Amino acid sequence: MSTPFPGMDPYLEQPELWNQVHNRLIIAIADALTPQIVPNYHVSIEERVYTSVDDLVLVGVADVAVASKTSKQTRATTTLKQAEPAKVRVPMPEEVTERFLEIKSTRTGEVVTVIEVLSPKNKRSKDGRQAYEKKRVNIFASNTNLVEIDLLRAGEPMLIFGGAKDDYYILVSRGYHRPDADLYTFTVRDVVPAFPVPLKQGDIEPIVDLQQLLRDIYERARFDLVIDYSQPPKPPLSKEDAAWAWEILGSS
Repeated sequence: MSTPFPGMDPYLEQPELWNQVHNRLIIAIADALTPQIVPNYHVSIEERVYTSVDDLVLVGVADVAVASKTSKQTRATTTLKQAEPAKVRVPMPEEVTERFLEIKSTRTGEVVTVIEVLSPKNKRSKDGRQAYEKKRVNIFASNTNLVEIDLLRAGEPMLIFGGAKDDYYILVSRGYHRPDADLYTFTVRDVVPAFPVPLKQGDIEPIVDLQQLLRDIYERARFDLVIDYSQPPKPPLSKEDAAWAWEILGSS
């Protein structure tokens, strides 16, 4: 069964599902690129590993509850007030592994292009965002091309100067054209645009049909069996977009 939405399915963004979408999309992009760039280039699936401790927020009661307990002593009777502890949780270090793509020259092994599909930790976790922003700055200071795909509505977008703010974006930054870059923006109501992947200057740029890849992933994974379309998506849509989504779901 296909997704009922014409573009990005907002239900794919829910936290319990996004990791599957992310991993499948990374592989799908690699598979789509490979026949277009061989034999001069090859696609490598890489991993970034870091420790995060800021995703578990301390949860508890703001004020300590106090209960009275009476203790009988041999010489005198006194009333002791013993503070009852609040039940809280402490941040636990978590090892995070994030996958991304590198396009490399088969002749020299040089990394020509990096392709990133942003995760919730990139946008909303302090440690995850710092780790990604550091890598992003290093890429911008080099000649390496960067393709940055943001399919998450929640969280603060990465720093980009100019361009309209929409639900989603695809940034194509060619190392030989910086600081200028191409930004493809789209809303939850739009068809996801196809985009070019830059290689070395002068080489033909392969095209990624992201909309088709997302549809294929949805159907192969049978996400229709695990998504409850009777409930609002997480994160929630705006009032206008929610009405639009319910109309689509009602007619599907």
